[in-house]
Amino acid sequence: MIVEDDEKIRHIVADTLRKWQYEVIEVSSFEQILDEFVNGQPHLVLLDVNLPMYDGFYWCQQIRHVSKVPIIFLSSRNQNMDIIMAINMGADDYVQKPFDLSILVAKVSALLRRNYTYQDESLQVTHRQLILHLSNSSIQYGEQTADLSRNEFIIMQTLMRNLGKIVPRDVLMQALWNDEQFVDDNTLTVNVNRLRRKVAMLGVEDFIVTRKGMGYLIE
Repeated sequence: MIVEDDEKIRHIVADTLRKWQYEVIEVSSFEQILDEFVNGQPHLVLLDVNLPMYDGFYWCQQIRHVSKVPIIFLSSRNQNMDIIMAINMGADDYVQKPFDLSILVAKVSALLRRNYTYQDESLQVTHRQLILHLSNSSIQYGEQTADLSRNEFIIMQTLMRNLGKIVPRDVLMQALWNDEQFVDDNTLTVNVNRLRRKVAMLGVEDFIVTRKGMGYLIE
């Protein structure tokens, strides 16, 4: 699903994706984007920041209320604060305009592959009685559960599959965003801290340990 008010850019991106055998929904009315999303049920959203009525940040939040579908922001804004805001609101990637179409297609492909491969898994990982459910991106401790965002889920899965080992920050950033160069280093810290809060709310303290200058681990 492409939400882009520049008709020329929207058509170029749509045509390129169709050449790669993707089915594309082009949004041309920007008043009821959430309704378009619910009706279309896309597997991924390309979302411009500057839109009529409400901006892309607003619509990202609305989509996140009902879905964990991957979201890639497309924007001419290049300020770190815009990128951080996008990630904090639930975006999975942020592509600055002008962009290379081949790179955009690669990012779309990688996000779809990672996101829906994870969803197909039906296993669970357990440590210190905390259970990570791979089938629905949630954690459980006793009778309490918490849903994880896509980013939180990937961080937790990566750390739990490397128990006792320090996972470097750049490895986590690569797993999350494929090309960490566009991401301010603080965005990883924000995602880890949100994950820590969710784990602590279930009653598990000090689950994720920071090794300054090195990375994170679960002991």
